[in-house]
Amino acid sequence: MNKNLNLIEKELGWLGQVIDYRFMTYFNGTTDTDDMSDPNGLKPPDADKSTGLGKLISEYNLGLTERMILDLTLVPSLKPQMLDLFFTRNKKFDRGFTEFGGIKGEQHGGFLPTGETAAFIAAGTDLKARLKVSEVLSQEHVFFKHDLIRLHPSKDDEPRLSGTLVPGPGLLHKVCYDRSAEPEFNHKFPAQKLVSTHEWDDLVLHKSVLSKLSEITAWIDHQSTLMDDWGLSRNLKPGYRSLFYGSPGTGKTMAAGLIGKQTSSKDKNHDVYRVDLSMVVSKYIGETEKNLSRIFDRAEHQNWILFFDEADSLFGQRTQTKSSNDRYSNQEVSYLLQRIESFNGVILLATNLKENIDEAFTRRFQSVIHFPLPDKNQRLQLWDNILGNKMPLSDDIDLKHISESYELAGGSIINAVRFGALKAVQRTNGEVKLTRSDLVEGIRRELKKQGKSLV
Repeated sequence: MNKNLNLIEKELGWLGQVIDYRFMTYFNGTTDTDDMSDPNGLKPPDADKSTGLGKLISEYNLGLTERMILDLTLVPSLKPQMLDLFFTRNKKFDRGFTEFGGIKGEQHGGFLPTGETAAFIAAGTDLKARLKVSEVLSQEHVFFKHDLIRLHPSKDDEPRLSGTLVPGPGLLHKVCYDRSAEPEFNHKFPAQKLVSTHEWDDLVLHKSVLSKLSEITAWIDHQSTLMDDWGLSRNLKPGYRSLFYGSPGTGKTMAAGLIGKQTSSKDKNHDVYRVDLSMVVSKYIGETEKNLSRIFDRAEHQNWILFFDEADSLFGQRTQTKSSNDRYSNQEVSYLLQRIESFNGVILLATNLKENIDEAFTRRFQSVIHFPLPDKNQRLQLWDNILGNKMPLSDDIDLKHISESYELAGGSIINAVRFGALKAVQRTNGEVKLTRSDLVEGIRRELKKQGKSLV
């Protein structure tokens, strides 16, 4: 932490000296220079790779102009008073200097730099150096490809550099703490991190299903070899898309969590984010696309796995266009198709009924995996796994008989055990144990949810 803060202080100190130098040369009429390595002999501090900022500079091989722009983007959050100098007024016109760029925030009391501000610091009146800044602030630069910096939009009819420089999501956290920040779950980012406490042994599935799931983990582990080293990027689209379908409680969500858990390491996390579709879908025209765009844009640069549960509510069949609502609904599906195809990460969709998913989506999946209801042997394994070896059981419980008698998915078995355990722990007459009647009552409740009765 101290190393991090030390480098940030030195880096911002260097930026402050560069700004002072630019003001001096500009207002004294001396020659401007586009050589950021030696503005009056000022050199940036060594980028210590053991710090968040140093790693960032090294990982993306940032040059001096790029470092200056990165520092400038961070200043309003870390040391806003540094930019007060830009409030200097042009006495001739009784307003700020056009060449400084920047805006005054609605709530932020300080100066918010724009692309114009970066161009002034780096280039002054030197057109060649100004064009270099434009290149750095283009969509093709790593700043924007990896969502490190955003140029919050200027109006369509105004120069692009008049957009405000804004840190990308998580940039401040990465610079200051050398780790990624988890996004806050809200209407602007309607997705929550899915953390699995399970292991693969807890996921009781047929070997053929587990084999198909292993294809997804293999892609995550080896995609760079396949796409880059083996040259398959010429013919293969980026990313991996898979559809999980099957009855509720058959392990679709658990499988998604385990894929993220298995493929994460100390150096690279593949966190699974479960998208809350109830917060994504909006009745207002264009809002659904905006909500989805925020999720895809954030996930694209973080190695995240996106998990859409109950996906048919958003990825369902397109309808014949009979009204404006149908037209906009179909536009949403078309937008989703485009984003899913271009997304370079992993997308998992889960549904109870495969038939509810639009065929245009299923054609684009690399795998379609059926999660069937467990057979009697698998049910016995599930009962054993869930009850474990710590729960006190009465002698009248015969798990083999229960497994053969009641067709339940793993999720329903968990619910039945939860109900039975609550009944047992509240019992005050004699020794507290889980009894057969406790379990059967829990099973009855689960079957009733499914519109079935206990035989």
